[in-house]
Amino acid sequence: MKAANQSTSVGLDFLGFHSTIISAVFILMRRDYMKIQGLTDEEVRASRERHGTNGITEQKGEGFWEKLKGSFDDPIIKILCVALAINVVFAILGQVAWYESVGIALAVILATTVATYSEYQNENAFQKLQEEASLIKCKVYRNGTLTEIPIDEIVMGDFVLLQTGDKIPADGVICDGSIQVDQSVLNGEAKEAAKTPAPEGDEEAEKSSDFLHPHKVFRGSVVCGGNAVMRTTTLGDKTFYGKIAGELQADEDRDTPLKVKLSNLAHQISNFGYIGGVAIAIAFMFQRLVIHNGFDMARIMAYCSNWLVVAHDLVDAVMLAVIIIVVAVPEGLPLMIAIVSAQNMGKMLKDNVLVRKISGIETAGSLNLLFSDKTGTITKGQLEAVAFVDGAGTQYAAYSELGAGLKKLVNLSVRYNTSAVINGKEVVGGNATERAIFGFVAADSAEMDEKVKNAVPFNSKNKYSLSEVAGEYSVTLAKGAPEKILALCDSYYDENGEKKPLTNRAAITDCIDALAARAIRVLALAVYEGAIPADGTLPASGLVFVGAVGIRDEVRPESVEAIRRVHSAGVQVVMITGDRQDTASAIAREAGLLSRDDDVAMTSDELAALDDAAVKALLPRLRVVARALPTDKSRLVRLAQEMNLVVGMTGDGVNDSPALKQADVGFAMGSGTEVAKEASDIVILDDNFKSLARAILYGRTIYNSIRKFIVFQLTINVAAVMISFAAPLLGMETPLSITQFLWINLVMDTLAALAFGGEPALRRFMDEKPKQRDESIISKYMVSSIGVGSLWCFALSLYFLMSGAAHAYFRPDEANHYLLTGYFAFFIFMAVFNAFNARTDSKNLFDNISHNPGFLRVMGLIVVIQVAMTYLGGEILHCYGLTLTEWAFVLGMAVTIVPIDLLRKMVAGKV
Repeated sequence: MKAANQSTSVGLDFLGFHSTIISAVFILMRRDYMKIQGLTDEEVRASRERHGTNGITEQKGEGFWEKLKGSFDDPIIKILCVALAINVVFAILGQVAWYESVGIALAVILATTVATYSEYQNENAFQKLQEEASLIKCKVYRNGTLTEIPIDEIVMGDFVLLQTGDKIPADGVICDGSIQVDQSVLNGEAKEAAKTPAPEGDEEAEKSSDFLHPHKVFRGSVVCGGNAVMRTTTLGDKTFYGKIAGELQADEDRDTPLKVKLSNLAHQISNFGYIGGVAIAIAFMFQRLVIHNGFDMARIMAYCSNWLVVAHDLVDAVMLAVIIIVVAVPEGLPLMIAIVSAQNMGKMLKDNVLVRKISGIETAGSLNLLFSDKTGTITKGQLEAVAFVDGAGTQYAAYSELGAGLKKLVNLSVRYNTSAVINGKEVVGGNATERAIFGFVAADSAEMDEKVKNAVPFNSKNKYSLSEVAGEYSVTLAKGAPEKILALCDSYYDENGEKKPLTNRAAITDCIDALAARAIRVLALAVYEGAIPADGTLPASGLVFVGAVGIRDEVRPESVEAIRRVHSAGVQVVMITGDRQDTASAIAREAGLLSRDDDVAMTSDELAALDDAAVKALLPRLRVVARALPTDKSRLVRLAQEMNLVVGMTGDGVNDSPALKQADVGFAMGSGTEVAKEASDIVILDDNFKSLARAILYGRTIYNSIRKFIVFQLTINVAAVMISFAAPLLGMETPLSITQFLWINLVMDTLAALAFGGEPALRRFMDEKPKQRDESIISKYMVSSIGVGSLWCFALSLYFLMSGAAHAYFRPDEANHYLLTGYFAFFIFMAVFNAFNARTDSKNLFDNISHNPGFLRVMGLIVVIQVAMTYLGGEILHCYGLTLTEWAFVLGMAVTIVPIDLLRKMVAGKV
């Protein structure tokens, strides 16, 4: 290292300059700063050629076409492609119109491209966040001067200046100064670690991978206090941070719970379609062969001998079977999922929820169990002064409540015995504790002009820091652990700043203990009316007690309500934190996580002592895991999934990444590491539990929209298959032509997808119980809706087609063209009325319809087109104009599905 023992002056920005000067006060008392020359340009080039740069290899993201190709793995899309192939073959043979094949192809293209484009756009937004992160700069000594460069341009052997608040850009060893670092993103330990200079030539420090090593620092850690220079020893992918990022590159696709459920549904629907198609083809041929020939064997034999007629009827039977299969296949389902996902992803981004993978938000709606971080998610993520206790045992909530004389002494004790400073309206510098204490007096603009003559930094032996000042006051200021400081005091300052005997020690101790029980950390302030002793240790008595400041990372006010909402949704929340158990439990109680006597809060050690079976038995009552390790998160996720639970995990550190990827849905914090974000499905941009609750709500909205669409579609499917099967057996021609079936297919797929895709996110979705991993997407309630609706449609269809009373309405003296036209209109209008039934469980069919105006527009469009087809369809659509009387009969029959379904809802207890 090129150095000389002389002072240096470097050009720093305003904030960096003040942070460096203030945090260096104690170091300057101990030793002079070293003049760091750093590497020359030639040495930088040589190092870069030999060791490379500090960039982390980015996970290769899928391009648009790769994502589009992957979307064809969806089971519904595969079935659609098979249906499309069958249609193309029959279109080539001239047996069906080409526009049906075009319709299916458009459904496939729209479903795949809408979903792919939405995910691709959000992935681009995420990549921009990552690119911004890679542009973070650090201060490096080059050619004898201090310069700022992007962290990716650091080379091996660079000397990097580390200041409070900096993220350490590479692995290395401290060669000058001393710092406190937060390594929790790497090892999960919330405790700050002290890092001091390594002896010259200490190879053991360079090679160490021990986070507790006193001289080694690691990429991704944050400097909490102090000022130091590090020499880089490991770069980029070879750092601990980079190795974990590399391990996460091997990403195997996993089937989400919703994907599994839809795959099972697709299999069931396709089987229903195939069986129904074959059965209808057989019924059609039975009608042609037997019923049409009056069960006369001679006529049947004559029919069979005319192979041209038989072949023609066989082709018609196969065509009818294919149409039934096509109608049964829900090609609108992927499109509907894509539409509702795309619409909600934009809304979610406004709510600080960035969806990286659509499967993530779908799964969020089915969560049974959510493992959540504490700091910054449930709490604000920053320490604040929340209480003050004076020498009389009186507790105050704010600095403004103190007497004028006491204020001055508190202000003096804080401003001249911390390394925090005011930059505009922001408190910067120092560690988090010092910034919190400084924030307590920050609003006080009183001028103070003391000079710091001497200082002793905090150490674990004495448990206090000292600062000797001269000016209006010539005293030594003490700040530290209450039990240490209070024991040295025999007097205190009252509200007027007058010294009085300390006779209420027990009351002060009781107040401090009460604050500690609320997870409030307390630091005591005192004054010694003399200089700092030579050994840096205060005398056993004679101090004047100023007061005790209580600081805490406060629970976010919105977190309490958000946790309540998530609990009402049936989602169990377990807080996992590196804090002590008493602190974690106090926060959990305030947040509403610990509310019952049988709720369990335990430490990592206690968890490790239990075998897997015991943890599974305990898991339903588990609420808090304190002193948690990264391995605890992965283990809990694995065990919960073995219990068939759908699991979510939040995280922000490199150490959280394996658990984020292992969980069914991983939530990374926006302020977290890039590695954690890469491993996640969803990024919570504001680190707020409220946003987690919103993500769950949006997931449930998608799930409920899918269910509504399925109810609507399967009701029509089942009714169409039943009537097409029964008609030939009852001696009737199939009442719906192939072209009419295709219009029905368009109504219940593409147009219905547009209608149901705009359903709003309603708060009441959070009152529903979560869905189990193996729970069918079709509930018993849905079965009742599909069953009642399809059977009622089938019964009315038989009445419509076979009843003399119905025939009397449709010009019975003429051919049955008008009757079949009326039946076609009846079938479509019943589907429209049933769409209103399907979209809500309420007796009010227009419940929240204003939040989905697209639904009314689509249904109105269907009605308009149906009426137009009736008058303009002619021979192509087999439609002929109806009279007002005939229309009244059609609508009167169709609307009966509404009271029938209302009665069903009443029986099912939904209204």
